[in-house]
Amino acid sequence: MNNRMKIAAFFKLVRYPNLIFIALTQVMFQYCIYLPVYRGLVPEGDLFQFLLLMLASVFIAAGGNIINDYFDMNIDRINKPQKMIIGKYINRRWALVWHLVLSVLGILLTAIAVNPFSRWYLVVANIACVLLLWFYSVKFKKEILIGNIVISLLTAWTIMIIFLSKFSFSDAFGGGHTGQLKLFRFAVLYAGFAFIISLVREAIKDVEDIAGDQKYGCNTMPIAWGVNATKVYVAVWLTLLIALLLVVQFYILQLGWWPGVVYCVLLIIVPAAYLLRKLVAANTPGEYHYLSMVTKGLMLTGILSMGIFYFYL
Repeated sequence: MNNRMKIAAFFKLVRYPNLIFIALTQVMFQYCIYLPVYRGLVPEGDLFQFLLLMLASVFIAAGGNIINDYFDMNIDRINKPQKMIIGKYINRRWALVWHLVLSVLGILLTAIAVNPFSRWYLVVANIACVLLLWFYSVKFKKEILIGNIVISLLTAWTIMIIFLSKFSFSDAFGGGHTGQLKLFRFAVLYAGFAFIISLVREAIKDVEDIAGDQKYGCNTMPIAWGVNATKVYVAVWLTLLIALLLVVQFYILQLGWWPGVVYCVLLIIVPAAYLLRKLVAANTPGEYHYLSMVTKGLMLTGILSMGIFYFYL
């Protein structure tokens, strides 16, 4: 196998589209939320710190994707045989080496980006992310809800770490600049959206992968509760998401931000309602895979919605 094929296999292994999602989320929050709120008051070195934290997030996620595939080899032979990389294109030992290198790099970049003495909790938090991704791959993903919650929390963390990097822990949630509370609200809004939509997608993926998971003793939600109960679970979260988004539109309307309302209704709320309707009739792995892709599209439109606030903040 030539070097070009190895490089292509490596990028597939780390799931580069997901890494782009992480980087895009953080870039949008930095440039479309944080910078407009703090116009003219951004401290020197903020951009350098942001770039290091973004790379740290990407490296830690890439390492997590590698170790997940490492422990998923047997299951993937059933669920996704055409997408297998480890053992086929990349040696198992090298996969472990890459996991370790990327994870350590992510932690080191975090320590360089923030003051590890005053903001040690961010370094500890990213170490916890590495450990959670390891235990997710080994154990959590095979259990009811635990794995889904872990991934959803880690998704939300990609936004919260950017927010928390701007302030010390003691004043991150109040005081200081008048825009601080506004920034906190945006961080919670988008972290909450990321958390809920990730819970939805992880549950849908569990149903899609039920065949391989059953064979290798996993106890995921559709296996333990049944597919119909899992559909109800997903429907509840989607309904909650739609309801919360409608409430947010009510507040945005009071500010006269019509483009934001139109965008959210057409590109987030309507697709979420469509996903809910298609979920009811879904029955085959192909249909659940389609729903998973629709959910990913919802993640993208949700991330891009930050761009609207750039013109209003």
